[in-house]
This record gives sequence, structure tokens and C-alpha cells, in this order.
Amino acid sequence: MRLVRTLEVIAQFSPSRMPPGPFSHLTIVVVEDHDDARRYLGLFLSELGAKVILASNAFEGLEAIKINRPNLILSDIIMPGRDGYELLREIRALGSNDGGGTPIIAMSGLHAPADRMRIVAAGFQAFLPKPFGPERLVETILKVLAD
Repeated sequence: MRLVRTLEVIAQFSPSRMPPGPFSHLTIVVVEDHDDARRYLGLFLSELGAKVILASNAFEGLEAIKINRPNLILSDIIMPGRDGYELLREIRALGSNDGGGTPIIAMSGLHAPADRMRIVAAGFQAFLPKPFGPERLVETILKVLAD
């Protein structure tokens, strides 16, 4: 249900309220196993000017990161096969010249305090609890990139 609510909020948001192309300098990899959520996030971020590469799992995400050297990664935590934690470890193992230092924002429906602590302790730069609205997404991206 949280995923559905996130999709509803993102679908209703109009990027026209944002300055034109505020993310035009960014390449963002979105790693999300839910097709609709991945497409909506990609569409929304593209509307804000970002070059967006979509990946449906951790394997595709790692390949996209190696090829595109993004400025930012948005990754779901719970995915089939390799999860977001494993993806984070693989990215950090790449080394800074190969994208290993790229900021990563975790997205998850896990809301328990222990889950949040694990996400932060793992090394994600920020956490977006699902469902989240577009304003929260933009705010989190801007904060992570400013740090």
C-alpha cells in the first residue's frame, strides 16, 4: 500500500512548480524493482532536467553506475536477488575514480527505528521512507548533494 501511495503522490505532482531544469546538470541512477515506481521516478526526475538511468535490480544498477558514473543513486533496499545493502557494498568497492564514492539515497518501506539505524549505519547518505512525496524527494536530493 505504501508503494501505491508514493505512486499516487508523484503522479499528481506537477514539475512546472519547479524552476526549469533544476537538475539539468545531474545524472541519476534509479534502482527500483517495482516497474511503476521506477517509471514515475524516472519521468519526474527527467522532467526536472536530470539524465535518468533506470535499473530494475542491483545487477543492472551496478552496470549502469559503472557505465554512466552518475552524480547520485536512488536505490530501493528490498529487492529480489541482491538487496540495496549488497548494492551499496559493491558500489563502494569500485573505488572513487570508478563511481565508488557516489552519494546513495536509500528508499524503503521499512520504517522501524532499527531499520532506519541499519540504513544509516550501512553508509547511505539519506533515507526516503516510502511513501514519499515529490517535495521530499527533491529536498533530500538537494540536501545530499549539498553535503
